[in-house]
This record gives sequence, structure tokens and C-alpha cells, in this order.
Amino acid sequence: MSGGTLSGDLVLPRGARGLVAFAHGSGSSHLSPRNQYVAAQLNKRRLGTFLFDLLTSQEEQRDMFTGELRFDIPFLSDRLASATRWIVENQDIGDLAIGFFGASTGAAAALQASTRIDVAAIVSRGGRPDLAEESLGRVQTPTLLIVGGSDPLVLGMNQEAMTRMCGPAELQVIPGATHLFEEPGALEQVAERAGAWFERYLNSEA
Repeated sequence: MSGGTLSGDLVLPRGARGLVAFAHGSGSSHLSPRNQYVAAQLNKRRLGTFLFDLLTSQEEQRDMFTGELRFDIPFLSDRLASATRWIVENQDIGDLAIGFFGASTGAAAALQASTRIDVAAIVSRGGRPDLAEESLGRVQTPTLLIVGGSDPLVLGMNQEAMTRMCGPAELQVIPGATHLFEEPGALEQVAERAGAWFERYLNSEA
């Protein structure tokens, strides 16, 4: 695709009934243990996963010093939409419904990208939907916002953002969890709730 080479992993279980593209936040990568864990749990539900980096290695290095791209939501959402179109057009995934799983700033990119590409469902983990402010009123994709109960600032941002979305939206709070869901059992709850949401809306058959 244009703009450079992106690193990523595509997993399609036998009989996959949907494909979830992951959009992580700054300081993370497609090799993040948290995203890898959630992806593995989705695979067990016969959901395909596409984990990739929104920035090229050169862009990542530059952004470490300048910070110019990590909060550039229009740029990140364009990159997510382009990468998703590329995987649909160049890989043998048939007519699988597409979902987005976004974390932190990646959630804002997923919300904004959903206004320009056909997406069946979105899950946000500790996301910053407020950064997609100009697009929130046009988000029609069913969206699940998962926030830690011990992450009050982000919780407030998600509560406010949800009131501005025009499509189905639900906020689920995991008690005692902080922003990275590092507490025992917290990430397991994220994976369980995300899997149930995607199963509800990604119902195509390969």
C-alpha cells in the first residue's frame, strides 16, 4: 500500500464468521501481549484477526521524538481504512464482515474510519473517542466502549462521547480495572465482552 510497508499478522480460523482489524494506541505495536491475548480469544470464537501497526517503522521512530503522528487521528484513521481495504482486496477472506478493535488513540481512529468504510461493529478498550470529536455524530456502526472502573478520566470521556454517537452504542465498565487492564482477570473480561459483541454483529460465514 502507499505510504510505506506496515507490519502485521492475519489469522483466519477455519469457518471464520468475521474479521476484526486491531488499531492500537501510541507506544504499542501489533506484538502487544494485550492485543495478542484478545486476538487469540477471538480466534477461539471463529473470528479472524488482523493485527498490524498503523505507522511504518520509520514513522514510528520519527514519532518517538516529535509526537506528530500519535494524536493525528485523521491520518491514523485514513491509514486504518486503507489497510483494511487492502486486506479485503488482496487476501482470500471472501465476504467476511469487518469489525474494528481499537485501544486508546486507536479507538478514535477506528471510530473515524468507520464513517468512510463499511464496518459491522467496533469495540473500544480504554479508548479516547473524544479525539474523534468531529466524526462522532456520523458514527452509525454498533459500538461497545469498555472502560476500567478505576480510570475515571477516560470513563468520563467515553460517557460524553457515547451521547454524541448516532448509532447503537453501549458502555461497559470493568470494576477495579485501570487504563491498561493489568489487574488479574481484567483483560479476560475485555476479551469476553469484545467477543460477545463481535459475535452479535459479525455473523457472516466463510
